[in-house]
Amino acid sequence: MTIAIAPPELNLNILHQVWTPASWDSFLAISENPDYDKAKFYYYHGSYFLEMGVGSDHAFDNDFVGFLINLYCMIQKIPVKGFTNCSYRKQGIQECQPDSSYYLGDHYPKGSSVVNLDLVPPPDLVIEIADTSINSDLGIKRLLYEEMGVKEYWVVDVQSLKITAFRILGNLGSDRLSTSQVITGLPLVLLEEALQRSRDSNNAQVGAWFMEQIKT
Repeated sequence: MTIAIAPPELNLNILHQVWTPASWDSFLAISENPDYDKAKFYYYHGSYFLEMGVGSDHAFDNDFVGFLINLYCMIQKIPVKGFTNCSYRKQGIQECQPDSSYYLGDHYPKGSSVVNLDLVPPPDLVIEIADTSINSDLGIKRLLYEEMGVKEYWVVDVQSLKITAFRILGNLGSDRLSTSQVITGLPLVLLEEALQRSRDSNNAQVGAWFMEQIKT
């Protein structure tokens, strides 16, 4: 469920999946309100988006895609560091809290505070798990991540179990991908089949199948 709150008042009765205009200070006041300590916040071009609570399929797919990425990187000896619901902020301009994000190599953020993108580079890979937010994930959030400078952006559709992946271009814009360039050589169709199998099998069963596909 996504809740949009019109600043400066916090209206708990507004339940729309929309980007709501707000100043940066109003956005910070809303995001720091203790009533929303479990919410996810995004800010882009003078508007914010708030997500609060997810269903079991969304939660499972987020965990499971991370499980597969870690398996693949372990077998292929790719150095990776993954983060769940990590907050990234460019002061006064942007904020996001993707479902999952990954840094490749030995350089990644540390500490308990929001990641300051004025001091730390953005993640190499960002993943959003899309259920009711699919239009925003493929639209405005993609633009946000283009401007943020991530290298690759995936949207996992909970309903269709399809993955739409983009390579972010250095001069803004993005190209569609069928094979990840950040998680080198990982075909997205393999992840999609694993997601399909996960609906009827447990993680150990699908993980064993997935590793066999990687080795062949």
